[in-house]
Amino acid sequence: MRVTLAPQTEDQIRHWIDTGAVVRDALRLLEAQHDRFETLRAKIQVGLDQLDWGEGIPLTPELLDEIDREVDERLRRGEQPNPDVCP
Repeated sequence: MRVTLAPQTEDQIRHWIDTGAVVRDALRLLEAQHDRFETLRAKIQVGLDQLDWGEGIPLTPELLDEIDREVDERLRRGEQPNPDVCP
């Protein structure tokens, strides 16, 4: 596939490549993604440990309804969702 860019756009892209901005930004984004992944992995491990210790509770339709009600109430109060569960 061939893409035609306006000369000004092509110049800007070449500038980003020549100055290393593309690579620098790509590495920054990869590092941020890696950090989020490691944070998630650690939180999952906490949950698995809690299950191993017998601290889990069954996920029932009633529990899901209760969670839905709590979420609706929090949203009505204007609270923001926890980014760990609503990325």
